[in-house]
Amino acid sequence: MPENIIAPVRASTQEARSDPPRQGLALAVILTCQLMVILDATVVSIALPGIQRTLHFSPAGLSWVQNIYLLAFGGLLLLGGRAGDILGRRRLLTGGIALFTLASLLGGLATTPTMLLIARAAQGVGAAVAAPSTLALIISTYQDTERRARAIGLYSSMSAGGAAVGMIVGGVLTSAFSWRSVMFINIPFGLAVVLLAPRLIREPERHRSRFDLPGAVTATLGSTALVYGFIRAATAGWSAGSTLGCFAAAVLLLAGFTLIESRTAQPLLPLHLLRERTRGGGYLAMLMLASAMFGMFFFVTQYLQNVLGYSALQTGGAFLPLAVLIFVGARTVPRLVPRTGARPFLLGAPLLLGSGLLLLTRVTGDTAFAPGILVPMLLFGVGAGCTMVPLSLTILAGVRPQESGAASGTLQTMQQMGGALGTAVLLTVFTSATRHPGGRSPHAVFAHGVDEAMGMAAVFIGVALLLIVAVIRPGGRPRPEAGAPAATGAPGAGARSGGSGRR
Repeated sequence: MPENIIAPVRASTQEARSDPPRQGLALAVILTCQLMVILDATVVSIALPGIQRTLHFSPAGLSWVQNIYLLAFGGLLLLGGRAGDILGRRRLLTGGIALFTLASLLGGLATTPTMLLIARAAQGVGAAVAAPSTLALIISTYQDTERRARAIGLYSSMSAGGAAVGMIVGGVLTSAFSWRSVMFINIPFGLAVVLLAPRLIREPERHRSRFDLPGAVTATLGSTALVYGFIRAATAGWSAGSTLGCFAAAVLLLAGFTLIESRTAQPLLPLHLLRERTRGGGYLAMLMLASAMFGMFFFVTQYLQNVLGYSALQTGGAFLPLAVLIFVGARTVPRLVPRTGARPFLLGAPLLLGSGLLLLTRVTGDTAFAPGILVPMLLFGVGAGCTMVPLSLTILAGVRPQESGAASGTLQTMQQMGGALGTAVLLTVFTSATRHPGGRSPHAVFAHGVDEAMGMAAVFIGVALLLIVAVIRPGGRPRPEAGAPAATGAPGAGARSGGSGRR
């Protein structure tokens, strides 16, 4: 655990006298925003059959209802983080949620596949504008070390558990009303954020900079081409011209992005954030963890519905224990990290994640929910709840104030792009495993595909654990009183271990 990971801030007299109840209301608004954008990545998953029946999506087109949101969200997060530094984080949070809310309304009213996909893409853009400001606003709102740690714990619980909560909410709304309700539910919460944010949240100091539009374009197009390449591989095969073309375009665009960032005075992504040993390894580990988590949600949902015959409501309810454990872990870990350091959690929690996934590789067409699915989900929930907070804190330790938006935007980019990439890669593995039934029943074939996909997800966790062991080296227990002053807006500055701070 880096020293000063949640370093105290020498706040001004006015900031020191900030009203705790008002801080609590501001935090509620920020967390509502975060939950909305994370939840929407999965809330439509259970509603997909109803969407297909109503709007007559083709099977291939239906997958884009989820993927286009993840791609727009993940692809533009870096630009959203930089825009918050320049234009004001509160302003960007409010504007992004306003766009997100309007797009939700249009999506709920959609009468054609094209209209719904446009609305989902607009939701992703709004989420990318708003999301990078959430963590930066929490950091600038809370100057007290202990309160800041609790607030970041709540934020991390929203980030870690939002995807699982989306399954539950999607199941309840789809069963009680229709698929359109998973869009309309965003409207009252979005309006509340837009109305209350300017009144409750203090605008942090802005930092003069320029927009890195060439970097934004190459990053977005490159990541989109990479994800689409895996999606094409699942349907057209690895040797298809369209698949190879997508991968070639991704390599060229992402290489161009790296070149642009290395030569730009004010880059969208300061490359030194990735070159620092602990931070760079942490970002890659987060990418791997998110790939496994989103893939697990996607395929377990499909297994419950297609093999066990669960309804939308039953499928959502099946994810309740997982969501509860993630939230409990994310609330408990921030209180333990200052005493034990991050290392025990960073080493132990991924082992639980991997164990849950390995147990899921043993499911068959006859596996019952309990214990065959429930036990792995419980292990996965505990592991996810105890991983996200210490890893996020380790990554963000020592970020300079003028780069806090870029750093938090990169963190969320890794989460969202990890989700998109993970789902695409595991879908490719699933398709390959189910291409030749070999006389088995449809349920047995589907279960075999899930087995193979969960095995690959376990590999993702193994890579993340290897990075944590070999690359990420947080120090011992934090000693807040021992560090240099941190600047407002940074999660902690002056950390002297683990690669924190600029080199």
